[in-house]
Amino acid sequence: MPAHGRLMAGPGRKEYPMSVIPAEVTATPLSPASHAGLARVALPVRGMTCGACATRLEKALGLVPGVASAAVNFAVERADISYDPARLAVPVLADAIGKAGFEVPTEAFAFPIEGMTCSACSTRVEKALRKVPGVIEANVNLAIERADVRAIPGVTRLSDLVDAVTAAGYVARIESPAASQAQAEEEHRQRDQAQLRRELTLLLVSAAFAAPLLFQMGAMSLKLDWHLPAWVELLLATPVQFVIGARFYRSAWRALKARSANMDVLVVLGTTAAYGYSLYLMAELGLDGAMGKLYFEASVIIITLVLLGKFLESKAKRGTTAAIRQLMDLRPQTARVRVADGSERELPINDVRAGDLVIVRPGERIPVDGEVMAGRSELDESLITGESLPVDKQPGSKVTGGAINGTGLLEVRATAVGADSTLARIIRLVENAQGGKAPVQRLVDQISAIFVPIVVALAVVTFIGWFAVSGSFEPAFVAAVAVLVIACPCALGLATPTAIMTGTGAAARAGILIKDVESLERAHRLDTIVFDKTGTLTAGRATLVGTAPLRGDEAQLLQVAASVQHGSEHPLARAMLEAAEQRQLARSPVVDFRSHTGRGVSGVVAGREIFIGNTRLLDEQGIAIGDAAARVLDWERQGRTAVFVADHDGV
Repeated sequence: MPAHGRLMAGPGRKEYPMSVIPAEVTATPLSPASHAGLARVALPVRGMTCGACATRLEKALGLVPGVASAAVNFAVERADISYDPARLAVPVLADAIGKAGFEVPTEAFAFPIEGMTCSACSTRVEKALRKVPGVIEANVNLAIERADVRAIPGVTRLSDLVDAVTAAGYVARIESPAASQAQAEEEHRQRDQAQLRRELTLLLVSAAFAAPLLFQMGAMSLKLDWHLPAWVELLLATPVQFVIGARFYRSAWRALKARSANMDVLVVLGTTAAYGYSLYLMAELGLDGAMGKLYFEASVIIITLVLLGKFLESKAKRGTTAAIRQLMDLRPQTARVRVADGSERELPINDVRAGDLVIVRPGERIPVDGEVMAGRSELDESLITGESLPVDKQPGSKVTGGAINGTGLLEVRATAVGADSTLARIIRLVENAQGGKAPVQRLVDQISAIFVPIVVALAVVTFIGWFAVSGSFEPAFVAAVAVLVIACPCALGLATPTAIMTGTGAAARAGILIKDVESLERAHRLDTIVFDKTGTLTAGRATLVGTAPLRGDEAQLLQVAASVQHGSEHPLARAMLEAAEQRQLARSPVVDFRSHTGRGVSGVVAGREIFIGNTRLLDEQGIAIGDAAARVLDWERQGRTAVFVADHDGV
């Protein structure tokens, strides 16, 4: 006779925080006012509830220095303001509206920027974007080469942002809105791979040219009388300086045209000085006399080392975005939609709209956020909630895109698709955390903005000092060049953003999503962590930790449970099967197996119908828990999950 009782297993879970990220925006420009010297702007306003609100806001705006007139329309929720742009900017007006108790809505736009080489570049682009009318905030991240702009809708145009970046000497690359999301992601991956290949090719070619010169330096340091002919050094150095190194000249020229200086200015100054001085020595001493006295190796090796840094930087960027790509891979690319005539049609996920009825078969991922209209199943939602146990879903239940459907067929009414879905918001959360600036990074950016001019000044002072002491040009020149190339601020500008990318990427791979980089920066000072969901702080897999047979013994109880649940993929079922296998218990044949979604399973073993599941399953079968209630309550207080094994005679 089979034994019956209770089995207990503890689930393991992870938890993923979520955040809502603002959407992208395109905007319209300022209009000139009728009065000379004044500008006119129309700002959207939220929070007004009556005409008195509009009147109060008009008075508040009229008190702002520089405002000539203000007219607030309550019906269309808009403030038309004429102001002196020489005395105030649009963000000041938005701040005044906020102080009056209302709100100017802002929206966000993110786009990649090409051509930046150091933190001075990103700082310059930020300044250019912040000067665009209507821009409230602009952050440019060098590590991921992206600009995040928060602007007032109806004031700032996308073309204004692009023009500002172009005027600063860089390229703003705007993705085509018509391109599908999958295509855009694939194009982005291909660009990353192509960029990495280009960096590696340039590095290898430069290293090949540098190798003989490096060998010569080694021979000289060992006091060996071995030198390359001067004309060979010239042939090796020239392609590296002006072909492979052309990118540094272009970047430096763009910076200088914009009346600024970046890291590449230092590289160009240092390497060009070494190359030019070597040419001077060749002309002065002749090919034979100059042999062993040239500095071509300095320019070639400097460029090679900088290229090595660029390659490692590109590789680090690509590696730290792996967590985002893995999240993106969880999104189904198609969805099965029921159309007007009742038939089913498989559509690209970008063609699914809110309100569509989506059919989800067993084992498939839920393609959209939505509400179950028909069907019943259990979903693996560990992606979102960290809960390792499947969650019962029935008509009226909410489902999240990316969750895995269990054994049931579901009809889901889509409520959020594309960029509005929970998974898309999580992806943007990780992206924005990686692209954000910690307070220490803002300080670094301020230093980097003045770093290059200071280094150039120090190099000049170094040259003058050495020349005054030694009376010789050569040691003074070498010392000045050393100052230029050693002080290259690459690490200064890239260390913090790269560390943020690496940290957030590693955390995401471990199931931890960081909401903002300021929290990450402050995390090292934490001494206490409070969890609001301790049930998820487990190993991530269910384990059988105890049994309480009310009839028979433990071996009989496990043998029956393992027999009925053989082949089940439920985490609690697997825990029981593992426990039975460890005890080498033989399974009995089972007939009439049935799955009761969200409640448990049943089957006939040795002529007796066995039920394994939760209290809802027992209630449906009219089976009383009886004396087991007290034990179950005690287990649940310990954070454990009780599973009942019963027949029609009881638990």
